[in-house]
Amino acid sequence: MYWDAHIHLEKYKDSEIKQFLSDDRLEGMIAVSMDLPSSRRTLQLKRKFPGKVFAACGFHPEQPPCFDRDRWFSFLNAHRGEIDVIGEAGLPYYLERERKKEGKPFDKQAYLHILQTLLKWADEWDKPVILHGVHEDVPLICDLLEETSIRRVHFHWLKTDPKTLKRMEKSGYYVSFTPDLLYNEKTRQVARSYPLERIMAETDGPWPFEKPFAGKRTEPQMVWAVLEELARLKGLPLEKVAGQVRENTRRFLRIS
Repeated sequence: MYWDAHIHLEKYKDSEIKQFLSDDRLEGMIAVSMDLPSSRRTLQLKRKFPGKVFAACGFHPEQPPCFDRDRWFSFLNAHRGEIDVIGEAGLPYYLERERKKEGKPFDKQAYLHILQTLLKWADEWDKPVILHGVHEDVPLICDLLEETSIRRVHFHWLKTDPKTLKRMEKSGYYVSFTPDLLYNEKTRQVARSYPLERIMAETDGPWPFEKPFAGKRTEPQMVWAVLEELARLKGLPLEKVAGQVRENTRRFLRIS
């Protein structure tokens, strides 16, 4: 059995999702949201596919924060009983650099406010969080996490330095890997060094991948390629790696 620990499921048609779920090995998917409309769709998918789709509601930081925050926050509060995870959330590393390169003003404080609010609610509601953190933003996110009592923390598709990685390992945070594990050497280095007990696997679908996945629709079954490559990198049997990664995901969600 396997999990896709981070997929933008709301971007797929219902017929495609049913096709994914026809794979009996697929135990579940953590469907992440980008904003209020996608959070609504994600919750609808959870209701439509109970026990298979787990809903993460949040705000993807690589976009302008121009929305009715009060209405969005009210929605999250009203549906907190249905929400399994807060996410994704984080800081806009790529957008910030794009704006600065264009010579345009950038208000990072607005994103910090959104992230701090989401972390505050995750803390109060005892929800796990899925985070978008890239390079120097990761230590800042870790600082904010340490101001809370949140312990079920998942950094997806992580990019950071060895010192910060050790800090995350000490804090017991989870890290997940996508199909780029098969060809991105920096990602492979992280996978080699991070403890298996804190690793999950994801697709970040429908994000497209390169090399053996070029031109292919991103779908949950690609997780098997991630698990196979992770087993090679760790020098462990596939059965052990797949079983541990499955257990990690269930522990993150508190599924007994």
